[in-house]
Amino acid sequence: MTDTTGTTATQITGNIRADYMAQVRRKRMMDGIIIVVFIALMVAGFMIADDRNAGGFWDGLHRFFDFPKEVLGEAVQKMSALPAHLLKFLPSLIETINIAGASTLIGAMMAMVLSLLSTRGMARWPKLIPLFRRVMDIMRAVPEIVIALVLIFVMGGGPVPAMVAIAFHTAGALGKLFSEVNENASLKPVEGLQSVGASWSQRMWLGVMPQVVPNYFSYALLRFEINIRASAILGFVGAGGIGYELRNAMSWGKGQYDEAAAIFILLFFTIVLVDQLSSVVRERLTHGKSEKVSA
Repeated sequence: MTDTTGTTATQITGNIRADYMAQVRRKRMMDGIIIVVFIALMVAGFMIADDRNAGGFWDGLHRFFDFPKEVLGEAVQKMSALPAHLLKFLPSLIETINIAGASTLIGAMMAMVLSLLSTRGMARWPKLIPLFRRVMDIMRAVPEIVIALVLIFVMGGGPVPAMVAIAFHTAGALGKLFSEVNENASLKPVEGLQSVGASWSQRMWLGVMPQVVPNYFSYALLRFEINIRASAILGFVGAGGIGYELRNAMSWGKGQYDEAAAIFILLFFTIVLVDQLSSVVRERLTHGKSEKVSA
């Protein structure tokens, strides 16, 4: 009896191992096929783009560093004027940061409402959850530059179109992230508040917000970094900020490359500084919260 039982257990173990190895082989085969298809699509896309391009990629590859070389060369020659250029473009940089900050704040507030309305167990109108999710998809799918171009045509150039465009896209992007955070929140406080007659806004404010605010803030800071770069890019289409100054400096060509170099330096150090500060704040929010819970 013992031998039969042992033999049966060995056979079961062998079958499980064989099934597992078969699954591993199938997974590896599928991964290999996906990688091959992905590489083939990349190569085909590159060849098509290279054929349709005005100049071949390989023909112009040796000139890749010509423009950076001209910018750096002129900046080195006019190094004495660099501090004055930095001070000159500092107000435009502050305008860019203000655009990013205001659009991040507005977009985060919109995203918070949309995420709550599109999360099961929290939605005010459960039947409208697919509608709110599709709204966030649309807001996330339309690039900021497209929205900005339309608004500039309607409202004229300036920081307001850039702020509205970035806030619109931010609401869709953060709304998706906030929804994922909401899905991991406990519904017990919400159910408790509902049992005592609390309204929907009270249930969200008192039952959900204390759980999700640290993650909300962390994602908003990350989006703020992205929006600084986005606001600088939108300046190229006339949306104000330091991007507008960079476009002017680049369009004038040689003789203004020292100003372009100063703008690049301002943008670089600003993004690095914001990234470091955001990392510190996110670290304190996440690890600080876990330390308090464990204590």
